[in-house]
Amino acid sequence: MSGIYSAPTSLELHRKQFPALENKAYFNFGGQGTLPRASLEAIQQAYEYVQQYGPFSGKINDWIDKEVKQTRAALASELAAPVETITFTENVTAGCNIALWGIDWQAGDHLLLSDCEHPGIIATAQEIGRRFEVDISTCPIFATLNQGDPTAVIAQHLQPRTRLVVLSHILWNTGQVLPLAEIIEACRNYSQGTQVIRVLVDAAQSVGSLPLNLTQLGADFYAFTGHKWLCGPEGIGGLYVKPEAFSSLSPTFIGWRSVIKDARDKPIGWKPDGKRFEVATSAFPIYPGLRAAIATHQQWGSAQERYQQICQLSEYLWGGLSELTTVRCLATSPQKSGLVSFVLTNGGSHQQLVESLEQKGFMLRTLLDPDCVRACVHYFTTKAEIDQLIKALQD
Repeated sequence: MSGIYSAPTSLELHRKQFPALENKAYFNFGGQGTLPRASLEAIQQAYEYVQQYGPFSGKINDWIDKEVKQTRAALASELAAPVETITFTENVTAGCNIALWGIDWQAGDHLLLSDCEHPGIIATAQEIGRRFEVDISTCPIFATLNQGDPTAVIAQHLQPRTRLVVLSHILWNTGQVLPLAEIIEACRNYSQGTQVIRVLVDAAQSVGSLPLNLTQLGADFYAFTGHKWLCGPEGIGGLYVKPEAFSSLSPTFIGWRSVIKDARDKPIGWKPDGKRFEVATSAFPIYPGLRAAIATHQQWGSAQERYQQICQLSEYLWGGLSELTTVRCLATSPQKSGLVSFVLTNGGSHQQLVESLEQKGFMLRTLLDPDCVRACVHYFTTKAEIDQLIKALQD
């Protein structure tokens, strides 16, 4: 079953699986998604199971192995990627750090960022520049929101010593979807340098919203989380590493999960797959919670159907906002994502606006660069919620 326009009753029943949707209009999926009830129950049952049989026992160790294997397979299926390319992390930032610190940086190398990256990624890049004397620069992607070619902008900023390009698939501040496949191709075709230009993607806003095939996409590193658009629990995310890029990356944080051990339990080498970047004990009982969230979305429709619904609702929100004289959308046309950012035209405080809306049951957030308000719609957002938000802004 899919589509609120063809089956509104189905959507109403589907929404009941998300307790956080009760008595509020939630527009903050880009910050954190709403856990389905099945996830809450799966997590509670898992913790109780672990305590019942002993947190550190042969039975629980076997259970952990099974949960890890099943969750890795679920993520690989969702991303259309081989199972061995998936590394478990805590969140997007952890995944980006694995790639950023794993490169064998040399003085004079160049790292290129877009000007729309998250502060956590910018800070990491700055520290790499300081420690290894790497040249860090940014390219003006924000200016291409309403006109311009992001691929051309990035291509113009590549240098002979460029080792890595870091960008987001969906920009967290404007909702712009970058033509990632074209950008990757431009990096591959750049011929002034002798070394391969790798591409690291911050996928915080794309996994769980865009239909993805990472095998075809070609990104070297694709860092994502389970707690935003997948609506899973916080504390579990992942990093996809393209098979051809494994040899370019060395583990920075190392633990028993990273290594192959001999008969005497001594490390003798790295795991041959994504496990080499995993470290030690994780909150394994949340793993079934993420799988339950993924399964909940799949009950409603395919990734493509969910994405189409997100785009329709995003366009509806953008249209409603565009009719108001009190606000102005950053984008002059609807973006193909669930993120819609806008500013007050009277110069009022965005923080005060968000706080006022929250008191009325509308959950949005402010951003500082650019200074704006961001609203996010998921496939199970309703037109009625959007209409109510528009009316609240109008009032």
